[in-house]
Amino acid sequence: MKGKLKILWILFGVCLIITVGLWFGVKNSNPKYEEVTVTVISAEEKKIRNKKNNSTYSKYEIKVNHEGKTYDLGNAHNVYSYPKGKMVKAYFSNGKMFANIEGVKSGSTVGMLYSVFLIGSLILLFVNLVETSKLSQEKKKIEN
Repeated sequence: MKGKLKILWILFGVCLIITVGLWFGVKNSNPKYEEVTVTVISAEEKKIRNKKNNSTYSKYEIKVNHEGKTYDLGNAHNVYSYPKGKMVKAYFSNGKMFANIEGVKSGSTVGMLYSVFLIGSLILLFVNLVETSKLSQEKKKIEN
């Protein structure tokens, strides 16, 4: 059990170091994008309800037109900035349209890897804490 736990903590440490490195990579990245002007076709806010804890969050579905093609606008933080027919600035990268440069960065390969390692680090931390607690409880039972 101790050996497995050591390996899990080492794996967490490696994953965390990679996550931090990727965060700096995303922060300092300069992805290729084109700043364009697009026309808003539609903007809709959808309330999504989490059935487990009965909370809600908003999802923004904004469609824009650029040079005769329709795109979903990624990384938008509201709908009121995007009334139908309004021309707004957007960022085009890798065939996708984003509302801001942060969206371009998080949508890049480095940004996606960062997200994967961040989630992996959090999962490993949770698993490690549970396993460490179990080991501690087993030691207490043995001592008693």
